[in-house]
Amino acid sequence: MHPPVTTQPAAAQAVAAQAVAAQAAGSRPVAALPKAHLHLHFTGSMRHTTLTELAAEHGLHLPEALTAEWPPQLSASDERGWFRFQRLYDIARSVVRTESDVRRLLLEAAQDEHAEGSGWLELQIDPSGYAGRFGGLTPTLELVLAAAAAAQDATGVGIGIVVAANRTKHPLEARTLARLAAAYAGHGVTGFGLSSDERRGNVTEFAPAFRIAAKAGLRAVPHGGELAGPASVRACLDELHADRIGHGVAAAGDPALLARIAARGVTLEVCPASNVALGVVAAAADVPLRPLLRAGIEVALGADDPLLFGFRLAAQYELARQAHGFDDAQLADLARMSVRGSDAPQDVRQRLLTGIDGWLGRPGP
Repeated sequence: MHPPVTTQPAAAQAVAAQAVAAQAAGSRPVAALPKAHLHLHFTGSMRHTTLTELAAEHGLHLPEALTAEWPPQLSASDERGWFRFQRLYDIARSVVRTESDVRRLLLEAAQDEHAEGSGWLELQIDPSGYAGRFGGLTPTLELVLAAAAAAQDATGVGIGIVVAANRTKHPLEARTLARLAAAYAGHGVTGFGLSSDERRGNVTEFAPAFRIAAKAGLRAVPHGGELAGPASVRACLDELHADRIGHGVAAAGDPALLARIAARGVTLEVCPASNVALGVVAAAADVPLRPLLRAGIEVALGADDPLLFGFRLAAQYELARQAHGFDDAQLADLARMSVRGSDAPQDVRQRLLTGIDGWLGRPGP
């Protein structure tokens, strides 16, 4: 299978150039490092070329921020900035109009994961964003699950689906989604999440939805500690009983909270490129990777929404290498953490862990 051809923004080109330099210096290529990807959103996984092609196919106009100025300049440090991010995200979602579009997105996401060394993907989707086009919540989820199974067969990349509620909507909608996710637990759905701006919504009101999901054996994987402070991370632990937390970087300034996360074995899904793009930190070097790891916390790097941020999974590892000075052994540790934090079947986990040892055992280029 040939790796997909995609256009690269200037920032991604810079990371690619750094990767070439790293290999020239004797470091191993991060795209060859086996890993799991635990933080990727369905719409945000779309290739930029696919976005423009589907828009043209369906006669839709895209703003310059998604064409000539791509990737867009983003910041979510205030309400206006988040509104712009959400507006662009909704526009991107609007180009997915047909069942073949859904199948295309899943296949291309799996191809991109394969090309970057990922053998397991947990893809997050809120079915309510597409239900009006595909006959309702259940038909939408079934379409996604069927497309994921086909993509898995075509690429060899295992795929689990995380059904996510939107914290800006009524908590009763979250309960509906939790019941839907629970009905497909063990049949492609691996987790239940809570996404969008954590500065909005009362986490306590979403706890009943997470209890429904937990009763079905689904992992609790809410967002927290991205745009809001340590309190949002504590709420994920106390109210939602999180198994993993999307982002969670705000916990770095609270030693007691770090100790709690480590003691409970909760994995943090850290997304360096999106943290920079949304203004959570000023630069990649400011993402608190080392403080989290020093506290004994498991960290799984994620790409979040590469359609809007311009960076896919391997680039996150390259940022850890370039901005934080991680050597190959430390990158291998991050990859192991991603596998341990996943819901991958045991045979997939073992294959990836064995592959990581092999990557590290091979001499550098």
